Amino acid sequence: MASKENRRIDDLDTLKALAHPLRLQLYRLLFMAGSATASQLAEQVDEAVSLVSYHVRKLAAHGLIEQATPPRRDARERWWQPASEGVSIHDEDFRDAPEKVATHLAASRLFLEQRAAMYRTFLDERAHWGPEWNKAASDSEALLQLTASELAGLKEELLAVVRKYDEQGRARADAGATEGREHVALHMYGFPFRV
Repeated sequence: MASKENRRIDDLDTLKALAHPLRLQLYRLLFMAGSATASQLAEQVDEAVSLVSYHVRKLAAHGLIEQATPPRRDARERWWQPASEGVSIHDEDFRDAPEKVATHLAASRLFLEQRAAMYRTFLDERAHWGPEWNKAASDSEALLQLTASELAGLKEELLAVVRKYDEQGRARADAGATEGREHVALHMYGFPFRV
């Protein structure tokens, strides 16, 4: 994977490019694999290679992914990798025009739908993961009374912990400690509400 920092998406065209159900799924798969070909991705999403290639090129055109060095000498197919360590999208970058607000809202809903689908899949397959993974998996809700500043502080502290575990896991995997290691999704939401 590229060793670049997290990319902040702040333009409408790039947000539109990512906020497509198949493209978002392909980006997520590439992120987890590190690198892959369009053919490999097509197998995972059960779509035609030509369709996946089209969407991969769209992601590349917006700088979300880039060509990767093939892991083997046989370079008949293009290999792709994320162009950064991840992406971030901030509400304040999309408030100044109605089209931006609508696109950001649609993208946020798509991200939520795909995250919920990932969790539903885990719930459906939970029995196959075994007791160790079931005990480790979490599902919790905390109802707090905070100021906006306190919520921002909580978010930063939680993200620091996530980064620490991500860096440790990647370093151990790179060192060959892959036994028992799985991809893990951690979805966090912190938002105000009134009762």
